[in-house]
Amino acid sequence: MKKILVFALLLSVTFTSAQNETIHPKFEKQGDIILATYYHNNGEIAQKGYFNKANKLEGTWVSFNNKGTKQSIGQYTNGVKVGKWLFWKENSLREVDYNNNVIANVGEWKNKTHLAIAD
Repeated sequence: MKKILVFALLLSVTFTSAQNETIHPKFEKQGDIILATYYHNNGEIAQKGYFNKANKLEGTWVSFNNKGTKQSIGQYTNGVKVGKWLFWKENSLREVDYNNNVIANVGEWKNKTHLAIAD
């Protein structure tokens, strides 16, 4: 249930905006996978990630707020959250470790902690 709620929350970011104009997602076939890019109504990228041949989330997915600032990054394997996910919020960074779609560990860093994060 948590995974459905989190995914629905991430997708809802795509559809919320003060404007009424809808920007349709873009899908690009890259071999056996499809790169999906969803947009905020202001044209900024909301989410970017891959679908596999079975139409399940695959590989790295990244979400952004409507100003283009990264909000989260994580990995899917055949539709299942795996590994380390990072969630940025105001002055903190939350690290969530997933094991087969189940939260295994959560860590959080506040604004006074210095981190190096590669894009």
